[in-house]
Amino acid sequence: PKNAPKPTMPAHLGANAIITCGGRLLLERRRDSDTWGLIGGGVKKSETTVQGMVREIYEELGIRVQPDQLQKLQTYGDPGRIAAFQDGSVWRMVIAVYGLDFPREPQMRISAESRELRFFTKEELKTTEIAVTHQDIVEDWFLNR
Repeated sequence: PKNAPKPTMPAHLGANAIITCGGRLLLERRRDSDTWGLIGGGVKKSETTVQGMVREIYEELGIRVQPDQLQKLQTYGDPGRIAAFQDGSVWRMVIAVYGLDFPREPQMRISAESRELRFFTKEELKTTEIAVTHQDIVEDWFLNR
């Protein structure tokens, strides 16, 4: 968008997951913004996006998954995908999105990055505050299907 702040950092490569179980979507209530967001985060320089996603799922949920359990859905790299953080940095984000469906609800642990983990129905998501950088991804891969 024209009114987006100018990035102050190099482009940031991230990975997020559309994790489902029984037709519901898993979100975390983030500590940094108190909004709900997808599981995921930054990909390290030494990682592929799928390796980064496997690591993030373990860090944020305490669940070990194998790369072949993840289905690559799409990459979001719109030049307008800009995020401003509390430390004043402004990043252009490129996000690889993966899908993962659990046949039954897994045992999860809450990481230091989140306040709560919860599976949401499509109906519940209509009134849930989702992180602005994840809204279009959730709509594309969960709400509009």
